[in-house]
Amino acid sequence: MPKDRSFLFRVREALPELRPAERRLGEFVCDFPGELASYSAQELALLAHVSKATVTRFIQRLGYANYEEARRHARIDKQSGSRLFLNRAEEPGRPQTIEAHVAQAISNLETTFLTISESQIEAASQAMMTARKVWVLGFRSSFPFASYLQWQLTQVLEEIVAIPGPGQTLGEHLVSIAPDDMVVFFALRRRVAQGENILAHIRKTKAQLLYITDESAQFESGPTWHFQCQTLAPGPLFNHTAVMTLCHLLITRCLEKAGVEGRKRLRQIETLNEKLDEL
Repeated sequence: MPKDRSFLFRVREALPELRPAERRLGEFVCDFPGELASYSAQELALLAHVSKATVTRFIQRLGYANYEEARRHARIDKQSGSRLFLNRAEEPGRPQTIEAHVAQAISNLETTFLTISESQIEAASQAMMTARKVWVLGFRSSFPFASYLQWQLTQVLEEIVAIPGPGQTLGEHLVSIAPDDMVVFFALRRRVAQGENILAHIRKTKAQLLYITDESAQFESGPTWHFQCQTLAPGPLFNHTAVMTLCHLLITRCLEKAGVEGRKRLRQIETLNEKLDEL
């Protein structure tokens, strides 16, 4: 088995060749990989209803020297942010209560904004208002937040664009970023592989950078601001309440800063909407 492959890749590749008990364990691990990352071999055997000897043979077939080596590899996979690692084998079909989701959302908000100060929100929004151009980007789960921020701020900022657009490459936009620009980069898990290269290029442009991630990302000192939003949830999906709240704060602060000129632009937008009968 190739050493550079992920833990789950090894399991999926080995499944067709496994014996029945080992295959049952392999399918269990594919559904609940977090269990191997968290539990001992004996605990995993009990959860999967197999013997400890089956666990040992299974680990060896995957190419690991021992269970601890496999568990370390699974923990590395867990850091990638895959939702599979949030699934639990114990009572997987039991729905979480509304109260549990609301409580976690409140906790996420409180934890997030203990690390983001009023002055940082003020400075980031001021930078967006005074930049020559604001570039907003995000991939996968980050894409809707990038699009939302750009859509709302278009009300008061003429020079703001979400990149890349349909049929466009990222390089077609990155080449135009200037030192007096502002970049807002959403990078929530699971982050795309080219993220580090994008950050490196933005640093070279000398543009101000607002880097927005979840709590799993290592803190970056290079960006002008790095805001980390907590996204824990009682279920298998990440909770992005804090991310949306951060967007709301930034947008609201920019609207406040727009002042008379901002209100004039808003009136003109509404007038055109009425003339064009769009809304």
